[in-house]
Amino acid sequence: MSATELLAPARVGRGLYAITPGLDDTAELVALVDSVLAGGAAMLQYRNKHASAGLRQIQATALAERCRRAGVPLIINDDPRLASAVGADGVHLGRDDGSVAEARAILRGGIVGVSCYDDFTLAERAVAAGADYIAFGSFFPSGTKPGAARAGLELLSRATTLRPRPAVVAIGGITPGNAGELVDAGCDLLAVIQSLFGAPDPAAVANDFRRLYDHA
Repeated sequence: MSATELLAPARVGRGLYAITPGLDDTAELVALVDSVLAGGAAMLQYRNKHASAGLRQIQATALAERCRRAGVPLIINDDPRLASAVGADGVHLGRDDGSVAEARAILRGGIVGVSCYDDFTLAERAVAAGADYIAFGSFFPSGTKPGAARAGLELLSRATTLRPRPAVVAIGGITPGNAGELVDAGCDLLAVIQSLFGAPDPAAVANDFRRLYDHA
């Protein structure tokens, strides 16, 4: 495998991709993020669908500072302009969040990830457009998106054959107990919200996810 094929996975890392819950209390959010960064998260996504633009700016700025200190990439959900404004490392795009090219025009050199749900054709298009990572899910029942389509493990292994090789992300109902089969199928990053941020000890759970990649 060439260095070019390894570029995207190497750029975003492997392990836990922590996605923040939608909290209005910025101090509480920052404290939780500090815990998962200490536990070994490989990447963090700021996601707050219901916050005002002003609160999103405040929270994203605070998390950008924390992530820089920890040496962990910060990704902003849906909003490349906010990502650029706070100096984040990249943006995550859903179905209705614009194109990879549009995001790249705003975030020159930034990481761009794309939700592909249960659709391999979307993944092929995203990689052809230059996405650094592609995300599939939901793999398990999810409280965050209870009506989400279910994705099969074969999507993960098929995605590792795409060229240039993207990083491959799994999301949806993932816990340390069920994540092993996703790692074995070729998942580079485990995107987690509830089982991480809803745990009594988020740092310990983050460490449990990190350890899944120790010998992967």
